[in-house]
Amino acid sequence: MSLYDRVVERVARTRAGSWFFVRVATQIDRRLMRWTGGRVSSGLGSRFHGNSVLVVMRGAKTGLERRIPLLATPDGDRLVVIASYGGNPLHPAWYGNLKKTPRCRALFHGEWRDYEAYEAEGEERARLWEVAVHNYGGYADYQARVGRRIPVMVLGPLA
Repeated sequence: MSLYDRVVERVARTRAGSWFFVRVATQIDRRLMRWTGGRVSSGLGSRFHGNSVLVVMRGAKTGLERRIPLLATPDGDRLVVIASYGGNPLHPAWYGNLKKTPRCRALFHGEWRDYEAYEAEGEERARLWEVAVHNYGGYADYQARVGRRIPVMVLGPLA
């Protein structure tokens, strides 16, 4: 990992840094990833981990299309996304969206695919959590400072 990447990750793991990434960098990434078909992002958000995914889902309350850039951890042909919300005590809105309407589309490494989401539990959750924390250590920091169990969501490909 380059010096730049290490500095960005260190900042992202702080309260102020996670606020910036949740509120600002994701807005920039959402637009850049949509405009470039996922080839370019700001470099400030999840892109510095090499696993940016743009998930298109339906809003739980409005039913409107929502495009959310997230950090994904590949697990075979599945994608694992962590509902950490940057260490915020609340769940992110996208978590509720996927719980209500699990079918979604995702742009990952320049390829659009259809997925069905579910929340991992038990041994599967424990294994995927460890893999995700290995991918981005900030998740462990976020879990330590929030009073909720951070959900682990799995996007499984549709046939």
